[in-house]
Amino acid sequence: MKTLTNTLFILFFGILATNAQHSISGKIVDEQNLPLPFANIVLYKIGEEANPKGTVSADNGTYNFEKIASGKYKIEISMLGFETQKITVFELNSNKTFNVTLKEESQTLNEVVIKSKRPVIRQNAEKLIVDLEKSEMINSNLQDVMRKIPGVLVTNNGISIAGKGGITILINGKTTEYMDVDTLLRDFPADNISKIELVEQPGAEYQASGSGAIINIILKKNVKLGTHGSVNTWVGEDEGFEWGSGVSIASYKNKLNWQAGVNYSQPTYREDLFLVRTVGSETYDQVTREPYDPDNFTIRGSLDYYLSENHSVGVGGRFNTRKSTRTVLSETIISDANNRNTLFSENYFDRDRANFNINPYYEYKTDTDKLVIDFNYVDFTNNSTNTLYDVAGSTVAFTDRRYIQDGTYSIKTYRADYTKTFSDNFKVSAGTRFADVKTDNDLQTFEENTNNGFDKDNEASSRFVIDETIFALYSKVNANYGKWSFSGGLRYENSNTDGTSTFLKNGTLTTEVQKRPIKKIFPSASISRKITDVLGASVSYSYRIQRPSYSSLNSFQQFLDPFSAGEGNPNLTPAYTNNYQFNLTYEGQPFFTVGYSKTDDVLFQLIKQDNTTAQIRQKDVNVENNANWNFRLFAPVNFAKGLEGYTGIIVTNTDYQSSTYGVDLNKWNLIWFIQASYQLPWDVNFELSGNYGTGALEGQIEVDWLAELDFSFGKKFLDDKLKVNLGFNKMLNRGFVGNIDYGNGTAQVESNGSRQNIQLRLVYSFGSQFGKKKSKRNSNNDEENRINAGN
Repeated sequence: MKTLTNTLFILFFGILATNAQHSISGKIVDEQNLPLPFANIVLYKIGEEANPKGTVSADNGTYNFEKIASGKYKIEISMLGFETQKITVFELNSNKTFNVTLKEESQTLNEVVIKSKRPVIRQNAEKLIVDLEKSEMINSNLQDVMRKIPGVLVTNNGISIAGKGGITILINGKTTEYMDVDTLLRDFPADNISKIELVEQPGAEYQASGSGAIINIILKKNVKLGTHGSVNTWVGEDEGFEWGSGVSIASYKNKLNWQAGVNYSQPTYREDLFLVRTVGSETYDQVTREPYDPDNFTIRGSLDYYLSENHSVGVGGRFNTRKSTRTVLSETIISDANNRNTLFSENYFDRDRANFNINPYYEYKTDTDKLVIDFNYVDFTNNSTNTLYDVAGSTVAFTDRRYIQDGTYSIKTYRADYTKTFSDNFKVSAGTRFADVKTDNDLQTFEENTNNGFDKDNEASSRFVIDETIFALYSKVNANYGKWSFSGGLRYENSNTDGTSTFLKNGTLTTEVQKRPIKKIFPSASISRKITDVLGASVSYSYRIQRPSYSSLNSFQQFLDPFSAGEGNPNLTPAYTNNYQFNLTYEGQPFFTVGYSKTDDVLFQLIKQDNTTAQIRQKDVNVENNANWNFRLFAPVNFAKGLEGYTGIIVTNTDYQSSTYGVDLNKWNLIWFIQASYQLPWDVNFELSGNYGTGALEGQIEVDWLAELDFSFGKKFLDDKLKVNLGFNKMLNRGFVGNIDYGNGTAQVESNGSRQNIQLRLVYSFGSQFGKKKSKRNSNNDEENRINAGN
C-alpha cells in the first residue's frame, strides 16, 4: 500500500511539473549594443516543431513568451540584414532569459525560394484556402485567379459554385457589392492577392446574410521590408479597343506601414438577348444588343502604425467611380399567319456611380489574445437616366419614356471581435456588430408629349427610403482532440427595416411604410477527423438568411425595352436556408463533396407574360420551397512533368416548388471542368481553363448545354521583375440557350455576350526583394450586398 501511495504521489507531482507554466524573455541588440526592434523570435518545442510560437522584439529590443509549459525547446532569432542566431535545445523548468546579439551580414543575398506553378490548396470543414504566396503563376487579374479554385466557375453570367449563384465577394473581409463586380474581376491585379478563402459554410463570425458561398480575397500586407510596388498596364480587343493601367506602392519601415494604389480602365464588352415567344396566335421575335464601354477609376490607400509590440492602429480607404453611357438596340418582329410588323427602339443609358469607403481600426494582439475594434463607413451614389424611344422604320406605335433615378446609400458599421487562445487545441471567439443603413431612391418617370418633349408622370414616380439597423452578437469555439477537430458557434441578429414609399395615387400624395423586424439565432457547426495519414473527412452545417436587396423592394417599374420591364415587390420577406455538407480530402486537398441545402421562401425572379398587352414583367417573389443537391469529385492534373492543375465533375439537382405562383421546376445537370498550367520551352507558362455543362436551371430559365474555354501564355523578363501575359478569353462561349414557360405561353431564350477577347497585360515590380511577414486583419461588413445597383 505504501509503495502504491508513493507511486501516486510521484505521478501527481510529475503531472504538476509537466503542466507548470514559465516565461522566456530577453533582449535583441546589434554589435554596437543598440536595440533591434521587430526582430523575429521563433520558439520551437522539441517534437512539435510543426506548431511553433512566434513574436517580434519591441522598440527597445525586448521580447517575451508567457505561459509556456515545461519541456525541451529551441529558439531561432532572425532579422533582415543580420545573421540568424539559434539557441540550441534547452530544458525549460523555470523562467529563462536569453539576451542575443545579432551580427550584421557582410553581404545580403536575394532569397532563394522554391515555388510551385499552382497555388497551395487546403480544404477543411469550414473553408477551402487557396494560398498564392508560394506560387509562381503569371496571372493577369482576379478573374484568372478565381478560375484556379476547384469547383468555382467564372462565366459570362457570373460566378457559380456547385451550380449555385448568389456568391458574396469580400476583400479583406469587406463586401464589394456596392462596387461593380465585373470591373473588379477584370481590373484587380492578381499580384496584390495573398490568398483566397472559399467559405461554403460560414461560421458565427460571418454575417448570416446571403444564400450562397463567400469568397474572401485576402490582400498582401506588410510582406516586404522597405519600399516596393508595381506598375501594370493592359490592352485588349473585345467589342473594340480596351485598355487599363494602374500603379501600387507600399512601404514598411519599423512601426509604420502604408500602401497606396490607383487604377483606371476602359473595358469593352457586350451582352445580347434573343427571345422568341408566343402571345396567343402571334409570334414575338425580340433581339436586344447591349454594348458596354464604361470608364472606371479607383484610388485606395491604407496606413498601419504599431504603437508597441501588442498594439496597432490604422485606417484604410477607397474611392471608386464608374461612368457609363451606352445605347441598347432592340428590334421586335411581331407576326402571325397574315401580318408582320416591326418595332425598332433604342434605350439610352447614362449612369454615374461613385462610392467612398473609410475604415479606421484598433488591434491588440498577443500569443493568446486578439481584440479588433473597427468602424466602416460607406457612402454610395448611383444616379442614372435612361430614355426609351422608337426609331424610324417602325410599324408599331410606341410612346417614348424617360426614367431618372437618383440613389444614395449610407452605411455605418461598428464591430468588435475578441479571440482567446487557451492552447493549440482550444480557442474561443466572441464579438458584436451594429450596422446603421439609410438609402434614398427617387424615381421620376416621364412620357413623351405632343411637342416631342417629355412630361412627368407623377402617378408612375415615387420616392423610396429605407432605414435599417442590424445588431448582432456571436460566440464560437474551436477545439482539437487527437484526430478530431470541432468548430461550433451561435450568432444572434436583431434587425429592424422600415421601407417608406411616397407616391401619387388618384391625385393624392400617399405614404406607405413597410416594417420588418427580425430576431433570430443562427447556429453553425463543423466536425472533421483524420482517417489516415492522407485521408480526412468532415461534416458541416450552417443556417443562413437572405434579405431582399434594397432596390427590389420598390414597387415601381422601369422598362428595359418596349415590351419588357422590371418591377419591385414591397411584400418580399427574407429567405432562410439550412446548409449541410460532407467533405473527403486527400493530403489536405479537396477530393469528394456532397452538399444539400433547403431554403424556405427563396427569393426567385418570376417572369410573367400578359397575353392582352403582350408585356413581360420580371419581379422578385418568395417561392415556398427550394432544394439543391450537389456532388463534386476533384482530381489533380499532374500526370506529366511540368503539368499542374485540377479537373473534376459537378452534378447538381435544383428544385423550385410554389403553389402560389404555379412554379414546378426540377433539373439535374453535370458540369465537367479543367484548369491547368504547363511549362513550355523558353520558360513560357501556358494556362488553360474550360468547362462543359449538360444544362442548368437559372431561376425560371431551363438552360441547354453550355461551354467555355480560356487560355493564356506568360513569361518573365528582367530578372523576373517584368511579367507579360497574353490571354485569349471566351474562345468558346456558348452562353445560356434555353426555354421559359410563362404558364400562358413559352419562349426560346438566348443570353450571350461578346466572344474572342484578347488581352496583353504587363506588370513591372520594383523595390525590395525581401520578405517580412506580418499579421493580416480581416473584418466583416455586409449591408452593401443588398444595394444591387446593377451596371
